[in-house]
Amino acid sequence: MECEWKPDEQGLQQILQLLKESQSPDTSTQRSVQQRLEQLNQYPDFNNYLIFVLTKLKSEDEPTRSLSGLILKNNVKAHYQNFPNGVSDFIKSECLQNIGDSSPLIRATVGILITTIASKGELQNWPELLPKLCLLLDSEDYNTCEGAFGALQKICEDSAEILDSDMLDRPLNIMIPKFLQFFKHSSPKIRSHAIACVNQFIISRTQALMLHIDPFIENLFALATDDEPEVRKNVCRALVMLLEVRLDRLLPHMHNIIEYMLQRTQDHDENVALEACEFWLTLAEQPVCKEVLCGHLSQLTPVLVNGMKYSEIDIILLKGDIEEDEAIPDNEQDIRPRFHRSRTVAQQHEGDGIEDEEDEDDELDDDDTISDWNLRKCSAAALDVLANVFREDLLMHILPLLKELLFHPEWVVKESGILVLGAIAEGCMQGMIPYLPELIPHLIQCLSDTKALVRSITCWTLSRYAHWVVSQPPDVYLKPLMTELLKRILDSNKRVQEAACSAFATLEEEACTELVPYLAFILDTLVFAFSKYQHKNLLILYDAIGTLADSVGHHLNKPEYIQMLMPPLIQKWNQLKDEDKDLFPLLECLSSVATALQSGFLPYCEPVYQRCVNLVQKTLAQSMLHQSQPEQYEAPDKDFMIVALDLLSGLAEGLGGTIEQLVARSNILTLMYQCMQDKMPEVRQSSFALLGDLTKACFQHVKPCIADFMPILGTNLNPELISVCNNATWAIGEISIQMGPEMQPYIAMVLHQLVEIINRPNTPKTLLENTAITIGRLGYVCPQEVAPMLQQFIRPWCVLFNLLFNSSSLCFPLIFSSVACSSLFLPCSSPPLPLLTLLSQKRFGFFCFFFFSVFLVFCLFFFLSVCNHCQPCD
Repeated sequence: MECEWKPDEQGLQQILQLLKESQSPDTSTQRSVQQRLEQLNQYPDFNNYLIFVLTKLKSEDEPTRSLSGLILKNNVKAHYQNFPNGVSDFIKSECLQNIGDSSPLIRATVGILITTIASKGELQNWPELLPKLCLLLDSEDYNTCEGAFGALQKICEDSAEILDSDMLDRPLNIMIPKFLQFFKHSSPKIRSHAIACVNQFIISRTQALMLHIDPFIENLFALATDDEPEVRKNVCRALVMLLEVRLDRLLPHMHNIIEYMLQRTQDHDENVALEACEFWLTLAEQPVCKEVLCGHLSQLTPVLVNGMKYSEIDIILLKGDIEEDEAIPDNEQDIRPRFHRSRTVAQQHEGDGIEDEEDEDDELDDDDTISDWNLRKCSAAALDVLANVFREDLLMHILPLLKELLFHPEWVVKESGILVLGAIAEGCMQGMIPYLPELIPHLIQCLSDTKALVRSITCWTLSRYAHWVVSQPPDVYLKPLMTELLKRILDSNKRVQEAACSAFATLEEEACTELVPYLAFILDTLVFAFSKYQHKNLLILYDAIGTLADSVGHHLNKPEYIQMLMPPLIQKWNQLKDEDKDLFPLLECLSSVATALQSGFLPYCEPVYQRCVNLVQKTLAQSMLHQSQPEQYEAPDKDFMIVALDLLSGLAEGLGGTIEQLVARSNILTLMYQCMQDKMPEVRQSSFALLGDLTKACFQHVKPCIADFMPILGTNLNPELISVCNNATWAIGEISIQMGPEMQPYIAMVLHQLVEIINRPNTPKTLLENTAITIGRLGYVCPQEVAPMLQQFIRPWCVLFNLLFNSSSLCFPLIFSSVACSSLFLPCSSPPLPLLTLLSQKRFGFFCFFFFSVFLVFCLFFFLSVCNHCQPCD
């Protein structure tokens, strides 16, 4: 161990100069410093200089010393395995000696450095660390005790799992009782550290904590009214987690805990109030919620409603006093990154769409320029989930408040009332129906409020009642609502534009073809928005247009609509470069539009098709370069490839056979073959969707590749990856219809997996339906190959068949073909009773039962005609 290491004075001054320069606001200076610091990493003792500046140069200013430690932390994260033993030993020694530095900033930096070293697997190779830190907790020097606790808290946060393992001889058996001793320490900072350390082990039900659960809870109760907000916050956090994992221990005290949380949800410190408000969200998930909380609803409801008002700081951060900002360019940092969700296909039946069942996240009020999660949002979310628990029972407490809030002269109060109305929409819908004829017109009026924040929240709340609006005569509510929302889409405030676009997309999903009479008006508004919107809202506008196309389908395929819609979309398409992530929402939008326009998209299809193929090819080439030379080439963003594959699917679905020439002139099938084997599930998912659509559109080009595709499809029938499995199953079904009896060589590759899926419990509905239909199609084209497994799937198949009978004629012939062949393999005295029972049900009527009787005669004749070539029945 080189503990006597001394720096070279000249080298030390050079490094200090670099540290000073790195604090310059000039980006070119920072970039130059970063390059020189990277070069210094080539010298083994460079990191010794950094720890020396952090711990020894107390004459330097604290920001420079701390920066030296943070650069060292980054080096540890990136290169620690390459540190010479002498260097790593020196760093560890200096950290432990200086954990009690008089500066809180330096103590915190040393703690971060210790934690980073520990997270690199060094807890095993640094056996003295935990005993030393625990020993330092008993120091009479406050700085040493606080520094050691700060480091331990970070270690507990980052390495909780290994601390509870045999690998380290379960140090928590000593550490947990030690932490509990400090709950009564005189320093609030130490008390807060102690609770925070123990809190890390609640959710995992660590045995060492469970053995001391009662004293832990007693200590929490003792600190419930602590003067220090950070202590109260950690107490609330602990109780929320205990509610989830040790409800049994809290139940005897639940009345007092609820009363306490009611107080803390109104705490003057918003961080404490936010932690306490989480309690109601967690309690709503517990079976005992209704029983323990019903007597407190009259107290809780006004507390949550009050928490839903904007605070003064919220309004400042949201620039709530600025009403017109449409001409102000967006700050690119405020635009959230977008991630494409791969396409999941399903059979269309009874008006269902083809997208997967998972709903979009329906966020409560999108204040995305302030904290992602605050008291307002948590209160609204809590009211939402409690409305789903108590339903109409909650309304008796909410309605008196709403009467006052919705018509309040102060806009902040009125705005919170509109948010309350939206928050209870899902859970209290039935109870709200008598009031909606009066409330909906009032909300539509609020869309013209002078305050932008009122207009924006009204858009969201109205979207929550869109289903009811659409169920009423269109001239009464739908038309007025649509008209006002379209006005708000062209609002002069960007926040209102965003809320209106999102609300209108929800209305589109609910109204579907009810919007067809108004398409010209709608398109005129959406297209005009292209000229008004800044960057961020333009991305949301793409979503609204894509959703409109999904909702009205082929009704969009009229020359006048195409002439309105396509020029601005193609203009944006041409402006964007291949590496621009704005392509994601635009490609998604075009995919929906192409599917809806069908032949109407033909004039635009060739350049769009070719660019999508190029995107896939470019991404695959970049991926191969990265795999072969990872240090030289970055990994590509495969979302570009996924969204391109999905647009190609949309083109194939929309254009049908007319896409044949484009496929013939491209290498898309070769590229698709590579995508089907990609390690990323989302890439495979989209490639299987495209395979199915190309199979339907131009099978003559797909057929030569079937021998290569089918083994890959078979290996992806893994229900652990639901969407991948779903699309592979669907593609197999489409291929089987096209292949006919030629499917026979491939049945063994897929049938066993499909039978396992249809018998698997808790399988999602879309996957089950696709599996049933695909098995049906396989049985239809290759009955002799499918029949031997009939007994293994007939019961669940019949249940699903009962659901799908009116919607999928292609799967029905399985029964007639496969059961006939199964008579060769099943005992002669065992007819397929589930089917007989199913077909004799009253809902199928006399015709189906008669048809089945005729079919049984057919089975008999079939059996007699082939019995000379089969094995005798057992």
